Amino acid sequence: MQRPPIFQEEHELLRETVRRFIREEVAPYHAQWEREGMVARELWRRAGEIGLLCPSVPSEYGGLGADFRYNTVIGEELARAFATGPLFGFMAHSDIAVSYVLHYGTEEQKRRILPGMISGEIVCAIAMTEPATGSDLASIGTHAVADAGDYVLNGSKMFISNGQSADVMVVVARVLPQVDAKSLSLFLVECSRPGFSRGRNLEKLGLKAQDTSEIFFSNLRIPKSNLIGREHEAFGYLMAQLPQERLSIAIAAMGACEGAYAETLAYVRERKAFGRHICEFQNTRFTLAGLKTEIAAGRAFLDHCLSLHLKADLDASGAAMCKLFTTELQGRVVDACLQLFGGYGYMLEYPIARAYADARVQRIYGGTSEIMKELISRSL
Repeated sequence: MQRPPIFQEEHELLRETVRRFIREEVAPYHAQWEREGMVARELWRRAGEIGLLCPSVPSEYGGLGADFRYNTVIGEELARAFATGPLFGFMAHSDIAVSYVLHYGTEEQKRRILPGMISGEIVCAIAMTEPATGSDLASIGTHAVADAGDYVLNGSKMFISNGQSADVMVVVARVLPQVDAKSLSLFLVECSRPGFSRGRNLEKLGLKAQDTSEIFFSNLRIPKSNLIGREHEAFGYLMAQLPQERLSIAIAAMGACEGAYAETLAYVRERKAFGRHICEFQNTRFTLAGLKTEIAAGRAFLDHCLSLHLKADLDASGAAMCKLFTTELQGRVVDACLQLFGGYGYMLEYPIARAYADARVQRIYGGTSEIMKELISRSL
């Protein structure tokens, strides 16, 4: 099916650039990055050179000033290629963390951080999740205490994407004694500061090339100029930016669906069983027909949500529905595709096996499927 005319010629030119970048800079090395647990730092600089990082940042800070369709094209193509290392690293950096600096940061913070994020010289992470909180942001325990013109930060974060490679983090912490949403604030934290430390690179089921870490703050001093926005208002900032984060996850989900489908279609056309190509069996054809229909429906819903987001009309409920539907669909599609590979689908040398492992977390981070249903139910 032909997609509606959301994208223009400039986006299709970008798509070709991203595909070439994947062929030349990603595909030959991704298996190595999976073994090493993170992508090479040089990839960030190469991506920055051709405008693939933080494309939404205005030109006055060195960005392209593009709308979210640029982020969408980059995410789609990386997901279709199963390039999950740069996909989720770039997403955390370009779709999520940068938004807080761009929308709520001071002019000094923007000029200090954004040019390096665009060039790839600075890698950024967002540090929200904690070992005991998960999706419950209001219960965050990391706290910052004002002291002689500084804040003193103590606490820890868990499951932080770009945790090993980040130079700067946007950290959520509370500044009042009570543990509730009204006490939360945002801070820019340079990872070189005394009192900052990283745990090990976590061993995950999937996303092997994407570094994920536990982070610790021990009497870490940051100047008050590192406060992002106003004290006590971080919860509102987070709620305002989470729809874009969930849309990004949905974009990755649909790209992965389309990549898995294409990989499977090529396989069943080549592989034979009982003297026939697998694609000639009715079960195969019916399975693929059903998947194609579901993928088309998911793509149409995602494009609708993207069009709403471009007009700043995508609300929390809509973003939750989009994430819920597309990530659950990703799980079904990849599972059905793996089945058509037979025993080979269980071998990690086949991309479909890695896609299966990578897909599982999509229903967890950015708010679990259960949390998405809770958010949707509040709009009923």
